[in-house]
This record gives sequence, structure tokens and C-alpha cells, in this order.
Amino acid sequence: MPQPSPDPGQRLAALRARLDQLEAGLDPEALGRRVGELEQAMGEPGFWDDQERAARVSAEHARASRRRGSFAALLADAADLQGLVELAEDDPEVAGEVEEQFASVEHRVASLEEERLFTGPYDAGDALVTVNAGAGGTDAQDWAEMVLRMLMRWADGRRGFSVELLEASPGEEAGIKSATFRAAGDHAYGLFAAQRGVHRLVRLSPFDSAKRRQTSFAGVEVAPVIADAAAVEIDTDDLQVDTYRASGAGGQHVNKTDSAVRITHRPTGIVVQCQNERSQTQNREIAMGMLRSRLVELRERERQEEIAREKGEAQDVNFGSQVLNYVLHPYTMVKDLRTAHEVGDVNRVLDGDLDGFVRAYLLHAAERG
Repeated sequence: MPQPSPDPGQRLAALRARLDQLEAGLDPEALGRRVGELEQAMGEPGFWDDQERAARVSAEHARASRRRGSFAALLADAADLQGLVELAEDDPEVAGEVEEQFASVEHRVASLEEERLFTGPYDAGDALVTVNAGAGGTDAQDWAEMVLRMLMRWADGRRGFSVELLEASPGEEAGIKSATFRAAGDHAYGLFAAQRGVHRLVRLSPFDSAKRRQTSFAGVEVAPVIADAAAVEIDTDDLQVDTYRASGAGGQHVNKTDSAVRITHRPTGIVVQCQNERSQTQNREIAMGMLRSRLVELRERERQEEIAREKGEAQDVNFGSQVLNYVLHPYTMVKDLRTAHEVGDVNRVLDGDLDGFVRAYLLHAAERG
């Protein structure tokens, strides 16, 4: 039985309440002052001489300006909506326009509400995402490639991020053993944090002639992209650097030279590799950036685990824990074990529709503090 449409007046009142909450959280006046401070810094002589600082300040200015502008536009559109609702009472033909305006404003309010959920020091920046095949042999390697495709489609198609694949190690028969990509865009790291952990798939194996049910695992690691090289001290004596011949896409050159670089950080056991560029020097620079990001992620993980231990919840912040279950047989469902959010249309999720899971995770994390 179809649900009755909400009363426009009640809907408008609910929207105003959400806007009031947003205003209290955003503090537009303080945001305006911060924009002014950043603009003053950007106008100082020699500002662009320090490229790393300039990039950080410029990025913060762009984010703060966008948030202030978005909220001002929302207030104006909500005021227009009041007039449209009054017109629709006397002119039924305006009802369609009212619905479109409501949908637009409510969607943008939800986006700003989502931003309020980000509290981590690196949430606003870019993300380095690595997918590793886990237990399950060829099925797991195939599953890892499916997870990689899902995450990249969500980042590129749904969120509008810039996505760059930095490395992919093909599986023996199908899929991938591992792959790493960078997602660049507002709050990429904060959003991808919802996908960190182990993704478990249950299906009839396409690689088993008997078509038996198979359980496969893929791990997702997420690290913040660190622009400031000085933020993480790395002793070169702690590094083992190997070069090798890259495989996969890249043409004849990539198969004829040892341009790919693998770096092992001995104290932590962290391994990063890059084969995206033609130059070994470029690949090494990118790999070092990846290593800095992974070390920061490790430091942040240890900090969160210490906080969790103080709360008696250490097991809940383990970045390697199983987080999402995907079932293709004997029924279809995707369920987040942390939030209990679930969707029956697995194919839609695997095609990159992850917003519901991400928002549920962010709300869950905010409630837990």
C-alpha cells in the first residue's frame, strides 16, 4: 500500500529544524572569519614559495568557502520554497515544482549534515586505498577485483572523486592479488574509512566445476594521503628497496625495464609498491608517499585502539576485522556487521551504490564518539 505524501507544511518545518541544527554546527560567522584569515595568509608575500603549505592552506580555503556558500544558498532556496508551498495551495500545477525543490534542498542538507560527522584530523583529505585478496584462492583473487571495481566506481561515479590506480598485481588465474589506488576529493579519507576491514563473500564458485558454495575474503586498507613529507620521519636504513619488471597495462616499455618499485619498511613490515609511472624515480617517489600514508594510518590505528581500550571496546576498532558480508547464494544480501544496515540488491551495491552503508557507518561512529 503506497504511503501518503507528507504534508508540505510539516515537511517545510522539518527542513527548517534541520537547517537550524546545521547552522549551530557550522557557525557561519566563525566560518567567514576563517575564510578571511586564510585569504589574508594567501595574500602574504612569498606564500607560494612553500608549495606544501600553500597547498594545505588553499585546500582549506576552498573547503571553507564552499561550505559557507553552500549553506547560504540553502537558506535562500529554503526561503523560496516557503513561497512555492504557499503558491501550490492555490495552483496545483506548481506542486511538481515544489517536489523538485524539496528534493534538491533535502539532498544538499543531507550532504552538509554528512560533513558534520567528520572529526578526524585527516578526514577532509585524499585517501590511499589498498585491496588485498585473502583466504579463498582463485575465488578470493576474483573477489578482490570485484571489491576494487566496486570501490573505484563508487569513488569516481557516485562521489565525483579523481581516481588513479597506482599498482595492481594480477592473480594467478583470475582477479588480483592486490591493488592500490588514490581517491582525491573532499573528505575522501573520511568516507573511505567506512570500507576499511575485511569484506566476506558467499557464492557458488565460478571456478569450481561442481559449482560448490565458496566463502572468499578481501581486505581493504585505507590510509590518508600525507602531503607534508616532514610529517613522518623515515630512516632510509629501515628500508629495503626492490625494483622489478612491471606487469599489466603500460605497453612495451613497462615490460622491458625494471621500472616498478617495491619498498619494505622493516620495523613495521609494511610493504608498498608502485608501477604506474614509466620512470623508476617517479615510482619510488610515489611509493615513498604511499609508505608515509601507511605509517600515519598505523599511528592513527594505534591511537584509536588505545582510546578503545580505555572504553573497553578494543575489538571494535580493529582495522582488520570483518565489516561487510555479501551473500549471493542461497539468497542475496549485503549487510554491515557494525551498523546492521543491509541491502537485498547485491548487484546494485557491487556496481558502486555504497552511500547508504557509508552514511550508516558515519552516524554509528558519531554516536559512539
